[in-house]
Amino acid sequence: MSENTPKLEKMTDFFIARLDSYEAHMLENGNEDYRKIAELIPISTEKILDLGCGTGLELDEIFKRLPQVSVTGIDLTQAMLDRLQQKHAGKNLKLVCGSYFDIDHGENTYDTVISFETMHHFSREDKVGLYRKLHKSLKSNGAYIEADYMVTEQAIEDKLHAENARLRCELNIPQGAFYHFDIPFTVAHQIEMFKEAGFSSAEMVYRKANETIIVARK
Repeated sequence: MSENTPKLEKMTDFFIARLDSYEAHMLENGNEDYRKIAELIPISTEKILDLGCGTGLELDEIFKRLPQVSVTGIDLTQAMLDRLQQKHAGKNLKLVCGSYFDIDHGENTYDTVISFETMHHFSREDKVGLYRKLHKSLKSNGAYIEADYMVTEQAIEDKLHAENARLRCELNIPQGAFYHFDIPFTVAHQIEMFKEAGFSSAEMVYRKANETIIVARK
């Protein structure tokens, strides 16, 4: 590997190495995005599934609105989940260390599913498969709220996906291995994926720079 080859890190290693600075980094521009996702959750929500919950910055805001809500949080990094449990020890939390791609999310279980800046590392195929599982896990009037890094120009999407493929090939990274590299899709492609997965509607409801929130309804 040449000195100029960008370093790819395993997803768990990436976040463990940054645990102590994670929250400060994520809050550099304030917590407006976290407040927004909390505001979008219906007040009648009883059960939430939080994908890639990390240390729970979005839950910090959600619990202000819905202090009694039941949350299942999934993350690859146990150290992140430990930090979340410490912050919200008295809340109705079920925390699972593992891949949300592999875990069975059940059927008609959750009122709302959320994710915050976790989906922009994965391929279209992986995401559509996951979205189908999430669609099945939602109750009849449920919604999936995705806040993530999305682009508007097709050229940017193409460039990042090509570079990711090149690096994975060069480093002999096996298919399905989780490594930290940003491969965002365009907003239009994200909406296509939700509809392909069976959601009846998908609408962009918020955008600030590249931070975008889409609500996909069952």
